[in-house]
Amino acid sequence: MSTPPPDTTASTIDSLYRAESRRVLATLIRLLGDFDLAEEALHDAFATAVERWPIDGVPRSPRAWLISTGRFKSIDRIRRRAKFDASLVAVADRLAGTVAPAPDVDDESVEDDRLRLIFTCCHPALAPDAQIALTLREVCELTTEEIARAFLTPAPTLAQRIVRAKAKIRDARIPYQVPDRSELAERLDTVLHVIYLVFNEGYSASSGQSVTRHDLSAEAIRLGRLLVELLPEPEALGLLALMLLHDARRASRASDDGELLLLDEQDRSLWNREQIVEGARLVERVLSSRRFGPYTLQAAIAAVHAESPDAASTDWRQIAGLYEVLRRLEPSPVVELNHAAAVAMVDGPAAGLERIDTILARGDLDDYPLAHSARADLCRRLGRTADAVASYERALSLTRQEPARRFLERRLAELGDRPSA
Repeated sequence: MSTPPPDTTASTIDSLYRAESRRVLATLIRLLGDFDLAEEALHDAFATAVERWPIDGVPRSPRAWLISTGRFKSIDRIRRRAKFDASLVAVADRLAGTVAPAPDVDDESVEDDRLRLIFTCCHPALAPDAQIALTLREVCELTTEEIARAFLTPAPTLAQRIVRAKAKIRDARIPYQVPDRSELAERLDTVLHVIYLVFNEGYSASSGQSVTRHDLSAEAIRLGRLLVELLPEPEALGLLALMLLHDARRASRASDDGELLLLDEQDRSLWNREQIVEGARLVERVLSSRRFGPYTLQAAIAAVHAESPDAASTDWRQIAGLYEVLRRLEPSPVVELNHAAAVAMVDGPAAGLERIDTILARGDLDDYPLAHSARADLCRRLGRTADAVASYERALSLTRQEPARRFLERRLAELGDRPSA
């Protein structure tokens, strides 16, 4: 071990926490068999690193050191508690006697632990909403508030779901393992949905100062690649294609000063052509299999955008047709909204506005800011200034991401001096 300056060590620990904490946690959950114990062990390990590494130096294998330290800290913690609860003595002895030593914790086993953790969180014994919430919280470290916004659910309700899911895994002794191939396909849909939600939070952050959260979108793509390697089913390939095609546009989605840029304002020379080529090839592969589903259709739509040399040449008629197929395959208000936006580009803003008003009149998407901002934009294009202002204000009241808020405020300011329709 070398002993770097304290400032360098602190920076190293911070970087390791951002890059490795979820991997370390996944292995600790496998080793300790309990989510809460593992979370305590994770924090104990990093606290010890903050204390010891400035003195002893950064170990050659930081991840293995953190896993080993967390495991021993957890055993010590249980033994201290055992003074007041004799039943914990056997637990501590079992952990001390069965846990593999740190040298056996290699990169491949840690990566397997991430996949094991995903399938454990998505076990069919858990309610579907709890599966997704637990995976987002434990695998990807989204906060309860971020998950609640993704679900349009109060944060305390989400917190209760997560607590109940952890208790169910513990009490039902749900195994921490990747399921047998005979069970794998039926559990894939939930896993794909979880990864999709993680990517969405990374691609368009629900709150905060940045348009995107690259750490989350990159994590979702990495998990998607792992799944494709494990189970190359068409929809796993389709989801990977969708994420690659959307992520290819990430560098152009905000200006140099962090302001949100719409698709037709983006500098397409910044788009990642390698990801576009890879994503488009995956789409063609899945479509040719004739076993495609909603993720592949969304990826096909993204491919039309990605392969258009400029906004003006976008084939909106093809996009509207793909959304119509998607709407029939998997109907939802959000798909209807996107279809309406595409129809507006083909048949004019009045046709799109009629469809959006129908969605909102049903009470669907009333708390979805993008529905109101889409309506506002169509009203603006039609010269209905008062309606546009009302819809922009409604969207602003629901938006938590700062760049999106500033975008809406600019739109409102642009309409401020216009006469009301």
